[in-house]
Amino acid sequence: MTVYNEMFAPGGAVRGHYAAFHEWLASAPPGRIAQNRHAADLLFHRVGITFAVYGEAAGTERLIPFDIVPHIMPAASWDRLAAGLRQRVTALNRFLHDVYHAQEILKAGVIPEHEVLGNPQFRPEVRGLDLPGGVYAHIAGVDLVRHSDGEHYVLEDNLRTPSGVSYMIENRKMMMRLFPELFARQSIRPVDHYPDMLLETLRAVAPDGAAPTIVLLTPGPYNSAYFEHAFLAQQMGIELVEGQDLFVENDEVFMRTTQGPQRVDVIYRRIDDDYLDPLAFRPDSTLGIPGLLDACRAGTVTLANAIGTGVADDKSMYPYVPEMIRFYLGEEPILRNVPTYVLHKREDLDYVLAHLEELVVKEAQGSGGYGMLVGPTATREEREKYRARILAAPERFIAQPTLSLSQVPTFIGEALGDRHVDLRPYVLSGTSVNLCPGGLTRVALREGSLVVNSSQGGGVKDTWVVD
Repeated sequence: MTVYNEMFAPGGAVRGHYAAFHEWLASAPPGRIAQNRHAADLLFHRVGITFAVYGEAAGTERLIPFDIVPHIMPAASWDRLAAGLRQRVTALNRFLHDVYHAQEILKAGVIPEHEVLGNPQFRPEVRGLDLPGGVYAHIAGVDLVRHSDGEHYVLEDNLRTPSGVSYMIENRKMMMRLFPELFARQSIRPVDHYPDMLLETLRAVAPDGAAPTIVLLTPGPYNSAYFEHAFLAQQMGIELVEGQDLFVENDEVFMRTTQGPQRVDVIYRRIDDDYLDPLAFRPDSTLGIPGLLDACRAGTVTLANAIGTGVADDKSMYPYVPEMIRFYLGEEPILRNVPTYVLHKREDLDYVLAHLEELVVKEAQGSGGYGMLVGPTATREEREKYRARILAAPERFIAQPTLSLSQVPTFIGEALGDRHVDLRPYVLSGTSVNLCPGGLTRVALREGSLVVNSSQGGGVKDTWVVD
């Protein structure tokens, strides 16, 4: 299968937007590169840029592998991507408002009603709830891949509690600290203003809009993304809180402080819906705030992202996003979807079962690279076990062709080798829709692997948008 190389064109010529970096790489002393790669590892340890791995011993944390060869794209390519991302997230927010209100897209037959109302992530508890600006997904992470045809495709939408943006910021800090001469040679768009953009977005969706009190709600230090929670709270200058730090009284949320209760207006929550309010969802949850849903209904607090956003980023809803764009915006999608088989449809199920060795099969509710089958690299035994899982509950799965994710040269040991990457830009929606240039580039460090998730052995790179 042909693979698109981000640095080199067919024939080996260096692509124009990589020329300055390639020239520097060829002239830099190998000793300095090795020294700075080691320094990057030490700095990541010192700053605490780690992530916890579920399923391992309690408290197990790993350093996220960081590669110094950046993922670079020219400004014109990024600007087109940014337009497509704004369009897509705008349509997804319109869809969320619609399905919790008039449900026009269901009445029009664009999406079968049972696929939305019967979705485990649809929350009837928030039907009719009006949110500031009609925004449900204030922070979205959209995963993009570049196929062998040179085009970018949307792999999935992350609208619940998208993570990874702290690594985007720290990757840039690392590169600027270790290789300042690279940034002096060319114009690279900045990313360090993301926390300010996020804070402005959260302020803009406060219920009354006047100097709101904003907090970041975390499940606690054992969560895999706790570093990011603490990092973003510190960068925005807001309180990092756990459920026990907040309480609801008279349908208003308050934070316990040494000066007494303080009213909270906006909660940037990094806890899944099920655990947010034990009175409304899981009664055994110790992570949430009893009565939080009532406060949301009363309009005294804004949750970012809103309860119920998961119905729009469920993988079974992904195939309908192009139709959402046409229905709500009257426009053709700028960014393409990956062709997708929905296995509750008999014809799709039959095709997938007959072609398991060619396809990637995912759980509709899955994330983090867990629970998926990469057919071309799986063993016969693995495919047969997965076949049995599909047949037991086909509605729980989708399947897609195996895309040849683009490659970026990556240091493997002391030498460079091509490795597959994807890109997760972050889209912020408040009174307007804004993006930070680039996003988080994730890299599959195992040769030939297409799985870039850090939980599955992937690493990260800095992402440059060059003018």
